[in-house]
Amino acid sequence: MTIFESMKKMILFLLVFISATSFAQTITPLLDFNGFFKNFQNGYFQQIELQRIKEFESGDHICAYVDFRGNLIAYDGKSKKQLANLSVEYRVSDELLTWKIGQTLNMWDKGQIQTLSYNVRNYWVKDNIIVFEDMRYNAVSVYFEGRIYTLYTSMGELEPPISVGENIVAFKDNGDFNKVFWNGQIYELDVWQTPYNFQTGTDVLAFNDPISGTFAVFENGEFLDVEEFHVNKYRSGRGFIVYENRNDDLVYYKNGEVIQLTNFGASQWEVKDDVVYWVENGFTYVYSNGKKIEIARYIPKEYALKNGVVAYRNIMGGVSALVDGKVHEITNQMNSEFEIFGNNVLVKLFNSSYIVLSNGKNYRI
Repeated sequence: MTIFESMKKMILFLLVFISATSFAQTITPLLDFNGFFKNFQNGYFQQIELQRIKEFESGDHICAYVDFRGNLIAYDGKSKKQLANLSVEYRVSDELLTWKIGQTLNMWDKGQIQTLSYNVRNYWVKDNIIVFEDMRYNAVSVYFEGRIYTLYTSMGELEPPISVGENIVAFKDNGDFNKVFWNGQIYELDVWQTPYNFQTGTDVLAFNDPISGTFAVFENGEFLDVEEFHVNKYRSGRGFIVYENRNDDLVYYKNGEVIQLTNFGASQWEVKDDVVYWVENGFTYVYSNGKKIEIARYIPKEYALKNGVVAYRNIMGGVSALVDGKVHEITNQMNSEFEIFGNNVLVKLFNSSYIVLSNGKNYRI
């Protein structure tokens, strides 16, 4: 291979890589003090609409809003696309957007538009899947990565799935088989009359197995026992589970490895995406990126978890946040509102001005 051919392949790879990574950009939408709709991205505030909008709902990478004419618009940080010119029901996750006209359910996925059902009843919009009851076929189906999969059908009343995670679904089919949909495949568990209490997250789910009496997990396409006995409380995150064992210790499990997070039990705890948050003896801790971090020597009155970020009410009544393992004090102004988009923390102050914590810096508008 010549040097020219090597350079040509390298340039082609870089172009593909840049295109793939730049498509899903984090957006941080807001209505400024004048009521104009703007987005913070890559260190800058950009105006999305010249006219005031009626409402909006946003995830990390897609935003839906109703403009001043009443049109439903999708905005992904780079371009806008009109989806409907009448009042519709719409829902947004971090990656997907649905809108419903009558009984017709439509979706937006990375710029691609598709009709999922012409006779939908209930539906659930998560980060990487959309689960819906298609009454035309009396079936529960799931949209995942450009394809629609039928999970089960019924000759009688259609039952909803047991639990819907960000990319995983636990359900019981019409033969009473408990099953799991993950990564385009369906995995069978067991027949049991009473529904399992599945806790679904991303790529994993946890449950007390009523047949074996064990506490178990589904991960990497397998059902595995984690504890020999049932546990009282358990939650699933992104590729891991957290539970209280028989000694009331808080335990973290991932890929066969067990880590004890507390020695004395947690008075409160929560799991979301990549973060575990808990209070132990009046101190507040976070487990993220393999590290236990003390974020406060008190119990925050308010907090929000998303991705690898924790935003919380600090002791002064303002807002602080843990991002990339470091605690940042954003503001000490009391009663400020806060949200998380990607790794950005958006704080709205009392005078409708904003601060965005992004890449360790505060940006104001």
